[in-house]
Amino acid sequence: MDYTNLAYVFSAVLFILGIKRLSSPKTARNGNAIASTGMLVAIIATLISFDLLDYKLIIIGMGIGGFIGILFATRVEMTQMPQMVAIFNGFGGGASALIASAEYLTNYQDNSLSVFLVITITLSVFIGTLTLTGSFIAFGKLQGFISGQPILFPGQQPFNALLAVGIVASSYLLASGDVENLNIFYTIIAISALMGITLTIPIGGADMPVVISLLNSYSGVAASATGFVLMNNGLIIAGALVGASGLILTNIMCKGMNRSLANVIFGAMGVPEETSKSSGKQINIKSSTTDEAAMILDAADKVIVVPGYGLAVAQAQHAVREVAEQLEKMGKKVLYAIHPVAGRMPGHMNVLLAEANIPYEQLKDLEEVNSEFEDCDVAIVLGANDVVNPAARHDTSSPIYGMPILDVDKSRTVIVNKRTMNPGFAGIQNELFGFDNTVMVFGDAKEMLTTLHKDLKEL
Repeated sequence: MDYTNLAYVFSAVLFILGIKRLSSPKTARNGNAIASTGMLVAIIATLISFDLLDYKLIIIGMGIGGFIGILFATRVEMTQMPQMVAIFNGFGGGASALIASAEYLTNYQDNSLSVFLVITITLSVFIGTLTLTGSFIAFGKLQGFISGQPILFPGQQPFNALLAVGIVASSYLLASGDVENLNIFYTIIAISALMGITLTIPIGGADMPVVISLLNSYSGVAASATGFVLMNNGLIIAGALVGASGLILTNIMCKGMNRSLANVIFGAMGVPEETSKSSGKQINIKSSTTDEAAMILDAADKVIVVPGYGLAVAQAQHAVREVAEQLEKMGKKVLYAIHPVAGRMPGHMNVLLAEANIPYEQLKDLEEVNSEFEDCDVAIVLGANDVVNPAARHDTSSPIYGMPILDVDKSRTVIVNKRTMNPGFAGIQNELFGFDNTVMVFGDAKEMLTTLHKDLKEL
């Protein structure tokens, strides 16, 4: 009996069960543990199947990698999670490319490489290297090392097309018998690295989470291709699952932003050519205090909290839970409205609020909660911007036109908390802030909520 492949099948089952349980915050932690166990089984099965291995080096590598992983996991804040995911995607793609390259450089001289093997090596190197450079560009844009604005140059799309032709031509030459020509192989690596950069730099910072999700899918495809290079069923299955789940997540994010995948990938095509009509209007802001906000909430029966990136930056999830609990003691009904792209990635707000032990039953997604705003007394918007901008419904010149939004403007009163009047990721003014039923409470979300909690207790 082939115990190695049997172990891989068992691992695949655990992967699928783990991914399934990741669909809910209540079971996500358990799902992560199940999937991790599956990966451990796959690693052990792979190591046992090879006789000539230096386990000392393997243990040293695992120790170094484990230490770095723990260091990152304990120190990286939730607001920086997309950047960390981008780095991990890059490392995953780079690892696939290195393994495929090692296989090529080991066997290219003795003519033992079949056409199938050359093609799979080329695919692994191409996708893995593109993922590596593209992921680090995405990391730089989110971290602020690189401008978050689209970086464009004349003839960008034709240049990318020329690079694609170069990849196809080089791959054809390599697969057609010129397998010993290292210059062709190195050309493939160079073009792949360059394509990762040129395909990512024209994409604006607002679309980076979508790009990271897509690059995550790429890293899975690269791993699966490497599995065919090594004829390792476990790697093929794991890579295919990552590739498919990453693509599904990318599709969800595109729908949440009302953007096509092609529009995101070819970022230069998505640059708006005219200024939004609403962004040029002067709006009258009504500034308020936490005392006044507390009195408005005291008269309310139903309150909906809309968390955004500002809440995540301020690490105010525990403070908002305290305010919600105080409102519930006062007899108010409290819900949380979660937009698919609130924060920087799908599930960002869910995980953040779950960390503060907020009941899962109170977390409502866009489809569930939008009908609730019509009889909502007060909507509290904490750092959200583009996902509550009514311009998405009517301003055809707006870059967010058509994007599904949370209908907070339909509430009787909207309390908006922001640090400043700076625009959101889309770079446009939010007309909601000038509505008659909107009041603004400026300041850090955590400090504002802490003060609001005290004011509510004193009523």
